[in-house]
Amino acid sequence: MSDDISRRLALAEQAAREAGAKALEYFNHRDQLVIETKRDAQDVVSIADREVELLINGQIARAFPDDGFLGEEFGLQAGSSGFTWVVDPIDGTSPFVNGMPNWCVSIAVIHQGEPVIGVIMAPCQQECFVSARGQGATLNGKPLHVDPSRTMQNHVTGFGANSYVTPERVGEIAAGITAVGGNFFRNGSGAMMLAWVAAGRLVGYYEPYMHAWDCLAGYCLVNEAGGWTHAFNTDGEALLRGAPVLAVAPGAKADLLKIARL
Repeated sequence: MSDDISRRLALAEQAAREAGAKALEYFNHRDQLVIETKRDAQDVVSIADREVELLINGQIARAFPDDGFLGEEFGLQAGSSGFTWVVDPIDGTSPFVNGMPNWCVSIAVIHQGEPVIGVIMAPCQQECFVSARGQGATLNGKPLHVDPSRTMQNHVTGFGANSYVTPERVGEIAAGITAVGGNFFRNGSGAMMLAWVAAGRLVGYYEPYMHAWDCLAGYCLVNEAGGWTHAFNTDGEALLRGAPVLAVAPGAKADLLKIARL
């Protein structure tokens, strides 16, 4: 692993852990938060999201001032180093503000268009998923590997949706999973469910429309754990737009690709 990546990996894990601790403090006092809506009534945000993103951004800016930074709350700051950090300070804000533990901090680093670092911290579970290109994936230091014997028929498939996806399409996805003999799961955090694919808790995850900050850390984790991911376009303005996301263990790839129509 190059020194450029190893130094950023160390900071990514440190920042994720510190951001997770800060977010957990807000979570434990969420009755004091002012909740705002963004695109629709299901798309919520609070000061916790913004303060956690500022914490991560500040650490990165001090250590790597020439790196780019894309955060869900404050947008893109271009860099000149060739590395761009892609951050969701609290993925699963709706579960967060409603007192459910299904939320996490997601930090990715991309280089030449590909995620080379992915760290996801789930504070309520005290689980830290860490990965880097060519270095494998771990959960609290234990190596992660997808199980090639797992299929949609003998395991559980995660899927997600939002207001960008029609109700009809949501129904089609659920029907498609059950039609092949599978079962489906959703917890409100796409980033966490991608980490769960890497950990073998889910055989795959599909969502028709996700943003880069939601998926790129999870993509690195799944790839390094031996899974397959559908390419996410990070070129230019495409990095700021949503796209289909699919991550899956080898034994479920063919079935889930048909359901996703990719």
